[in-house]
Amino acid sequence: MTLRPLAPSLRGLCLFAILAAGQAVAQSAAPETPACKGKIYLTFDTGSQSQAELIEQTLQRHHIKATFFLANEKTIHGDYSLDPAWAPLWKRLVAEGHAFGTHTFDHVYVVRDLPEGKIEVRPQFGAQAGKKLQWTPAQYCEEMKRVDQRFQQLTGHKLDPLWRAPGGRLTHNLLKAGQACGYAHVAWAPAGFSGDELPSDKFPNEMLLKKSLDGLKDGDIFLAHMGIWSRQDPWAPAVLEPLISGLEQKGFCFATLREHPSYHHLFAAGKEH
Repeated sequence: MTLRPLAPSLRGLCLFAILAAGQAVAQSAAPETPACKGKIYLTFDTGSQSQAELIEQTLQRHHIKATFFLANEKTIHGDYSLDPAWAPLWKRLVAEGHAFGTHTFDHVYVVRDLPEGKIEVRPQFGAQAGKKLQWTPAQYCEEMKRVDQRFQQLTGHKLDPLWRAPGGRLTHNLLKAGQACGYAHVAWAPAGFSGDELPSDKFPNEMLLKKSLDGLKDGDIFLAHMGIWSRQDPWAPAVLEPLISGLEQKGFCFATLREHPSYHHLFAAGKEH
């Protein structure tokens, strides 16, 4: 019996069926990406900057975006974290999609509230370092915006409308001053305190790692620093990598504060600070 060749239209239908079947098999064989069981929001404050590159490389390796709070702090190189020498780092982090907030330019601690909305403060760095000063809300606003101005000079980009008071210390007047300046304050969850400022002889890295892995839950904001002068056994090399890996194994994903339920409205419809 002589077989007739299929008509062009039938050949097309057969080919389509074969390709569709092959695609279905490939899709069923491909592993599915597990859904996030929750999100953790990693945040890093400036510090001695001894761990800055390590933090950047670890985040790159895990394809994680974090949020950085910047102050002009003295670094292990004898300069300051917002000096031009640090511009390449900040530019890379901007290009990699991280978020950025102000931590006050001179890392200014609040001491107490004063009458008429004023605030007693104590800068850690700068010309007034260690002195107790009486500031108006406008003066504190200017201090927060100094970081934004320098960041734009270094990177060409603005900060996000986020801030964190040094030490996480807040007063009623200070919170109102930040709000009037257009910044939303960001604290951290109880389980999100990394402990990297604590003495390593009393709080070894193994203890801090276990505390974080056991305690962190969906929506928590996590705090660490880009280097701490006083800790003899640095936190970042020993804890950061296993912490991220451990949280990933638990099904957690990571995001910047631009996606956090308490702050994402600040970025709706491309709203800029």
